[in-house]
Amino acid sequence: MSGTTDSSPSPDSSDISALLREGAGRWALDPASSRVEFRVKHFWHAITVHGRFDRIEGEGTVAADGAVSGQLRIDAASLDTRNRQRDKHLRSADFFDVEHHPQVIVTVTGARPADGALACQATVEAAGQSERLEFTARIEDAAPDAVSVRAELVVDRTTFGMTWSPLRMASRYAKGIVVARLVRS
Repeated sequence: MSGTTDSSPSPDSSDISALLREGAGRWALDPASSRVEFRVKHFWHAITVHGRFDRIEGEGTVAADGAVSGQLRIDAASLDTRNRQRDKHLRSADFFDVEHHPQVIVTVTGARPADGALACQATVEAAGQSERLEFTARIEDAAPDAVSVRAELVVDRTTFGMTWSPLRMASRYAKGIVVARLVRS
């Protein structure tokens, strides 16, 4: 991520409420300064498979009352674990089924200040399935025309029909890490 991260203490809920009111308007994701990564424990938790998605886009809206909504669209075919054979398998119908479902879509339906962060509600769509999730997003950097947030969420991949795991060697849970830089549009 480019840009600086404020090293001051995390904002409290009243600070975040003020940031939201001041940030009313439309925001666009800066893909060059944002990233989406994932981690899955494998070989009975002995190793962790790390990956990322190289193509993402999105936008968000903050209403005058501070209500937040937005969408992150991830090109599922852009996944990269630095292992060509594994990436091909992850793109197949055993996992993301990119031929029929080319995008992973995270739709944020709401966010409220909580404990110096944003408590978010969202729907995640992948491989033709969807799941409602709650997660926490932390503001890493904020300026009048740009904000960077970091969120970590855990998804049960079997909810999306991603059940392949011979001898149950792969964890059913995947951790997603999103660092999003949004600029006022």
